[in-house]
Formats: sequence, structure tokens, C-alpha cells
Amino acid sequence: MIRINWDEFKEFKKYRNKKGDNFEALLEFMKSYYNITSPMEMYEVLSYDELAKMMLDKRDITDAEGLENYLFKIIQ
Repeated sequence: MIRINWDEFKEFKKYRNKKGDNFEALLEFMKSYYNITSPMEMYEVLSYDELAKMMLDKRDITDAEGLENYLFKIIQ
């Protein structure tokens, strides 16, 4: 199981061009740093991390399908 490296995430955010939502930044980080593109894999990693789980809960994302819907919304 992959564990989110929060120190690397903080570095990633420093050089990210966009400002805004930390959750969206975390999703971008997971895509670029861990090369995870599958919503199912991404949800699994997020749901096992306490802080990331709080981010999911805040957005009422309870499963991989909910994360996929969220990803689809932010792309548009």
C-alpha cells in the first residue's frame, strides 16, 4: 500500500502553478508523484490516510465512483 508522503506534497504545492483547493492539489500530486490515474487505486490510497480521509469526508466522497465523479467535475 502506498502511503502519502506529505513532505513531498508540500514541496509539490510550492511549485504548483495553480492556487486553491488542497484536495485538488493532492489529486494532481498523486497523479504526478505516484503515477496513479485509476480512481479506484487513488481512492484506496486516500481512504487509508487519516488526513486524506478527512478531505474525502468533507466532499462526501464515500467510494471510488464518487471520486471518479469528482475528478470528472474538476476537469470540465
